This record gives sequence, C-alpha cells and structure tokens, in this order.
Amino acid sequence: MFQAISIAAIVVLTAVDQLTKYAAVSILKPNGPKEFLFGLFQLRYAENTGAAFSSFSDNKFMLLILSGGLLLAVLFVLLTKKLDSKFVNVSLVLVCAGGLGNLIDRALNGYVVDFIEPLFIKFAVFNFADICITVGAFMLIGYEIFEIVRETKLKNASEKATEND
Repeated sequence: MFQAISIAAIVVLTAVDQLTKYAAVSILKPNGPKEFLFGLFQLRYAENTGAAFSSFSDNKFMLLILSGGLLLAVLFVLLTKKLDSKFVNVSLVLVCAGGLGNLIDRALNGYVVDFIEPLFIKFAVFNFADICITVGAFMLIGYEIFEIVRETKLKNASEKATEND
C-alpha cells in the first residue's frame, strides 16, 4: 500500500515539475523575467545543459546514463525494500520525483529548464525538481546524522551498563 502511495506521490510531484517548466517556457521565455517575493527572487527562463550548478555541461549522454541509473536504484529501493522509516521513504520519493522531472527534460530537450533565480545572493537558477532533490537529499543526510548520534549514545549507554555489572 505504501509503495502505491509513493509511486502516486512521485507521479504528482513530477507532474507539478513538468507543469511549472511548461509555464516557464510558455510565459517567461517570450516575456522575460518577473520579480516576485518582494524582489528577493525572479522567475527567469534558463536552459541548463549540465547537472547541479551547470556541472558536466554539454554531456547529455553521460548525464542521462548517470541520472537514469541513480533513478532506477532509488526506484528499486522504494519498490522492493521494506523501509523501516517513513521519513526515509519520503526523502527517496522527493529525490526520485526531482530526478525524474529533470531526466524527462534532459531526454526530450537535451537540457533542463530552470526558472527560479534568487536575487539576494549570487546563486544558480533552479527549478521545482531541483528543490525536491535538494530537500530529499538533506532529509536523508539529516536522518543519517541523527541515526549515527542515536547509535553512538546507545553504544555508550550499553558499554556503561556493562562496566557497572
């Protein structure tokens, strides 16, 4: 049951990503940038032929294989493993949806459509899929750090209990 919910969430998040990119192509590309959120951000059409921060630019085939492989690995885990943590499951759903959204762009266009640009700091232009990937990855990192700390505390408590016996 939870696997079906995960797949549905991936489909919905990927659809949101593709719809926002369609809006960027339809509205921003012909009309130019639009500021929003009190001038902190602007919506600006951009084409990214690379990965994060335009790394690996113009290596479409390598990026397709790498991102496709990672996407398949995440899907495999989501569909075949019983994850003990719903938090990890949600994290993987976000990473998968974002990866799929950008993979679709890369496969169809040879580039990823980006459209959200922070104006308050020098930073890359990004999209909804990038947000999903980043949030999911940070959730996974946070979870792993929490688990390491928890396991260390349990180990230390166990060692103290053994010493007192």
